[in-house]
Amino acid sequence: MPELVFFSGTMDCGKSTLALQIEHNRSARGLVGMIFTRDDRAGEGKLSSRLGLVTDAVEVGDGQDLYAHIVDHLSQGGRVDYVIADEAQFLAPEQIDQLARVVDDLDVDVYAFGITTDFRSKLFPGSQRLVELADRVEVLQVEALCWCGARATHNARTVGGVMVVEGAQVVVGDVAQSPDEIGYEVLCRRHHRRRTTAATARAAALSPDVLPVSSG
Repeated sequence: MPELVFFSGTMDCGKSTLALQIEHNRSARGLVGMIFTRDDRAGEGKLSSRLGLVTDAVEVGDGQDLYAHIVDHLSQGGRVDYVIADEAQFLAPEQIDQLARVVDDLDVDVYAFGITTDFRSKLFPGSQRLVELADRVEVLQVEALCWCGARATHNARTVGGVMVVEGAQVVVGDVAQSPDEIGYEVLCRRHHRRRTTAATARAAALSPDVLPVSSG
């Protein structure tokens, strides 16, 4: 039976790499897929991973009907054996409903990949709807690590290496940014709660206030 499967995890845990692997495996068997994405780090209409792999995709716009897009493609003689939706957290809840309809009405598997929560530890609306509708939710087993070595469970937004907790929910960035740019870092819950990033931890370690004082 076709399924709507949501592969979730923090940033830097290999979601897009797995999406590309699924695409490779199925296309190698002669299957034809349709790939949706939104706000990928490689630019519009691209699905990319941090390993350097990239493929073309359909850039999803605001208000776009994904079900209608696929039906239109099929009505013009196209073929869709499976659907991949990367960066699914950025999709609107109604677009997730449309993906579920693709599974139920067109008998096509849909594989969605995305982050569950934002930098404030709040659910993305698209991810929330996926949790509500998906036949399966798979938490990726490739663990991203916090700077302390613990399992990273939270996504932090940083500016100049300092964690911020205010701002728009969606701001495109990456885990590899120059110090003055908006970036993202994965943290364990403890350090997310304490707002301690790798940069602030290093700064604290070098601070004279925490250096041992010689007794002479």
